[in-house]
Amino acid sequence: MTRFDRITIVGLGLIGGSLGMAIKRRRLARVVGFSRSAATVRRAKACGAIDVGVTDLRRAVAGADLVVLATPVDAIVPTARRLARWMRPGAVLTDVGSTKGGIVAGLDRGLPRGIAFVGAHPLTGSEQRGIDAAQPDLFTGAVCVLTPTAQTSSRTLAHVRALWRGVGAQVIEMSPREHDRTLAGTSHLPHLLAYCLAQTVDANTLPRTPQSFLDTTRIAKSDPDLWDDIFVTNRAALLPAMDVFEGEWRRLRALIARSNRSALRRALGQAKRRRDALNDS
Repeated sequence: MTRFDRITIVGLGLIGGSLGMAIKRRRLARVVGFSRSAATVRRAKACGAIDVGVTDLRRAVAGADLVVLATPVDAIVPTARRLARWMRPGAVLTDVGSTKGGIVAGLDRGLPRGIAFVGAHPLTGSEQRGIDAAQPDLFTGAVCVLTPTAQTSSRTLAHVRALWRGVGAQVIEMSPREHDRTLAGTSHLPHLLAYCLAQTVDANTLPRTPQSFLDTTRIAKSDPDLWDDIFVTNRAALLPAMDVFEGEWRRLRALIARSNRSALRRALGQAKRRRDALNDS
């Protein structure tokens, strides 16, 4: 497996902090962490997420074999273009962004000569955020999607694949467009629906909120400062997914309005079979 001497993680939140913990636990590399907050750097060092922490971006990436951008989606491209000037030739740049089309298009070309990029998205996390939510086994058994293009060299792909396999993830590959279309329906739309449901239903009228409501709206506790970026940057795929959902919603509404129990039961049964076929692991 590819070995790294030094991996720099830019952004020490849930994903960045967990990645640092996983790398250190498996002794894959020396981990340098960057955050603009000195308090976050201290906390990341104290909880074992990094070996060295800095608040200077140039110092953070100097000499790194691999740089991982774990920032909000809208900051990935401008941050990458800035720090790539200070990376050593031959170093690899990757990210953990939840959308891929715009990021890959922005970084697939135009980086300094000798700096290679491949997009990545680990499909794991929680509604929590920050270094205090980080956990070393977050990626164990999770899927990580890599989004190589025709510009991606086999060497670059091997480096990033080795990182994610090294921390216990199952690595698959998709085009950026396929990734965004798939995640629009399976991640971005569910988050949007949870926000909508939390906004439209007043569960506080009951002495105890039903568990079904808490389960369905749990992801509405996710940070809006992260998710508005995801919704907007993936709108080309998210809006069609919303249209499909709206069509299904209207179909069920019509069946209920007409008291068409047999057709409603068939529709619900079909949905149940689809859900039963999914792998809950």
